[in-house]
Amino acid sequence: MDNRNKFRRNDNKKPRIKEEFAIVLDVTTNNAGSFNSSDVVQAIGFNTYALFELVPKQGVQVKSGDKLYIGDGKREEIQYIKGILNSTRLTGSAESELLFAIMDIIEEKEDMFVQFFNTAGPISLIRHSLELIPGIGKKNLKHMFDIRDEKPFENFKDIAQRCSFLQDPVKSISERILKEIMGEAEHNFFVQK
Repeated sequence: MDNRNKFRRNDNKKPRIKEEFAIVLDVTTNNAGSFNSSDVVQAIGFNTYALFELVPKQGVQVKSGDKLYIGDGKREEIQYIKGILNSTRLTGSAESELLFAIMDIIEEKEDMFVQFFNTAGPISLIRHSLELIPGIGKKNLKHMFDIRDEKPFENFKDIAQRCSFLQDPVKSISERILKEIMGEAEHNFFVQK
């Protein structure tokens, strides 16, 4: 293989985002109240929305909803990252917590998502990225353009007040991200593959 082709192919890849934090979805322990090497934490990445299996440090207690540092620096609660987790391997508890964890992340990153509503563009000649957000669709897309052209959205409350068809922007984005995590979306806007 020619080296020039090798480099050309790599130029098209997006750089991988390193995950720094994860939100705990579920903790499975073999011995009540005491973590050991076979205990596993299922968590969702704060920036990439990747699902992780983590091994906690012995004697450290973590619970659903905790935000844990999993970056390259000194980790307080996590001994090591066991690997990336496929959504089909989530425990029942982790699966039931997933949407709530996504909603918490979205609320914490409100400015970024409001910016998405203000700047999102088409993904093809016949499809726009906003129409793939639950609650908008093709029917409300033009109306949303008119509203945001008058004045950019300021926050989630502003979106809900000005767009009667999108009363809960956090839930709508959460449902979209959940669909991407589960592999049910044709296009990923938020979840890094």
